[in-house]
Amino acid sequence: MRKLSLPRPHGRILLVSCLLAAFCSTLAPSPGHSDTGHKHHTHRQPMRSIPEVGLEERIGAVIPLETTFLDEQGRPVELSELITVPTLIAPVYFSCPNVCSFLQGSLAQVLPDVRLTPDKDYRVLSISFDELESPTDARKARQTYRTAMNAPYPEDAWRFLTGDEASIRHLLDAAGYRFTRRGEDFLHPVAVFVVNPDGRIVRYLHGTRMLPLDVTLALTEAAQGRLGATIRKVVQFCFSYDPGGRRYVFNLLRVSAVAVILMAGGFAFYLILSSRKKPGE
Repeated sequence: MRKLSLPRPHGRILLVSCLLAAFCSTLAPSPGHSDTGHKHHTHRQPMRSIPEVGLEERIGAVIPLETTFLDEQGRPVELSELITVPTLIAPVYFSCPNVCSFLQGSLAQVLPDVRLTPDKDYRVLSISFDELESPTDARKARQTYRTAMNAPYPEDAWRFLTGDEASIRHLLDAAGYRFTRRGEDFLHPVAVFVVNPDGRIVRYLHGTRMLPLDVTLALTEAAQGRLGATIRKVVQFCFSYDPGGRRYVFNLLRVSAVAVILMAGGFAFYLILSSRKKPGE
C-alpha cells in the first residue's frame, strides 16, 4: 500500500498563510456598511485640508446638560429636561439639501423598528448647528420627518431644537464635533452620538444610513452604562439587515465560512506540529 505523504514544511507554511489571509478577508467589514469609518459632508473642498472640521470621538465625556436651546415652539429648554433617558443626538441643519436630510430621513425610517419604547426608553434630539435657523424651521423639519415615518410615534420622543452660536458650540465642542460655515452651507461630519441619562457619551454612529440594530444596541448600552463596541461588532458580523423585509437575517454563509476556515487552519497547524521530528528520532 502506498503511504500518504504530507506536504513539505515550506508548503505547509504557505498553506497556513493562505488560510489566514482568507480568514482576515472574511472578517473585513463590508464596504457599504454605515459604520465603516468617519464620513463627512464634503461639498466642494476636501475635508482633510480644513482642520476646524472633523470628529474626535470622546467616548465617556459628559456633555453640558445645562445648555439651553429653543424647542419647536420657541420655548427655552435645558438639555437636562430632555435627556432623562438614553438619547440619540443628531447635529444637523434643517435647511441642508444633502446629507442632513438623508440622515434624518434614515432616522425616520429606522426609529419605528427600534425594539425599545420611544419617550420611555429613549429619545432623539435633532439639534441645528445653524444659529440662523429658528423654531419655525424646527417645526417644519419635525412635520417633514414625522410624515416620512408613516407610523405612530410619540411627538415628544423626537425633538427638534435650535439655539444661539454659543450654546451650539458649547454642546458640540464637548462631543468633539467640529464644523464650519461656507456661505449658506456647512462643512461638517456626518455622525450622531448617543448619551446616557447623565449626559455621558457612549457611542457614535457614522454615516447617513442607520440600521435599527445599531440604534437599538447603542441606546441599550447607554441604558446599561456600558462603553465599547464588542457586542455590536459581533452581532453585525453574524446578522445582515434586509431592508425589503425590514428584519435581520442570520448570515449563514459568512459564519459557516469562518467556521470552515478556522477548522482548516487548526488542521494545518496540527500538521505542522505533528511533522516536526521529536528529539532522538
